[in-house]
Amino acid sequence: MNRRDSLKALGLTAISSAVLLNACKPGDEKEQASGMDSNKQPGRQDFEVERDKRLHEAKFFNEHEMATIGILADIIIPKDDKSGSATDAKVPEFIEFIVKDIPSYQTPMRGGLRWLDLQSLQHFEKSFADASSEQRISIVDDIAYPNKLKPGMLQGAGFFNLMRDLTASGFFTSEMGVKDLGYAGNKPDRWEGVPADVLKQYGLEDMV
Repeated sequence: MNRRDSLKALGLTAISSAVLLNACKPGDEKEQASGMDSNKQPGRQDFEVERDKRLHEAKFFNEHEMATIGILADIIIPKDDKSGSATDAKVPEFIEFIVKDIPSYQTPMRGGLRWLDLQSLQHFEKSFADASSEQRISIVDDIAYPNKLKPGMLQGAGFFNLMRDLTASGFFTSEMGVKDLGYAGNKPDRWEGVPADVLKQYGLEDMV
């Protein structure tokens, strides 16, 4: 898979709006990791701060599940010469927060992780986390391409799609992911004029 390049297009357009909205709201895992105090942020109600605190203190995935999520996330977005991997961007922590924030993800995620282990046990007599890199990729390749699914792989494909969306959401809303995209945002006191391609689109390139 050409994972990183395809995810820049796929991940940022196909991810559910609910995930992105919750990923970008104040008080998420990335904010906590940076040490920002949500109590000092303007525009936040006390109940929002308290709710986020409860979510962070709660634990949903067990140690084995978190390890599996990390391995799978790094298969989806591995480290390259430009950026770190999904786990470097704290994607597993992001997913842990999201499934507590949006409980409807809990059953599909936990069921999908169990499906992954059952497939690995059936084929290799070991869990997905304990399998070799080649063995893991062979399982992932069976569920990563919806148009090429073999019989009995539908549940796995549904789980992988969800995992891919959550991984892309977590990575490309992190500081590392934003830098990977090259998004600079608005900058004060800097105006370089209308982009050349926009001028050309409207037949105004000769006016510059």
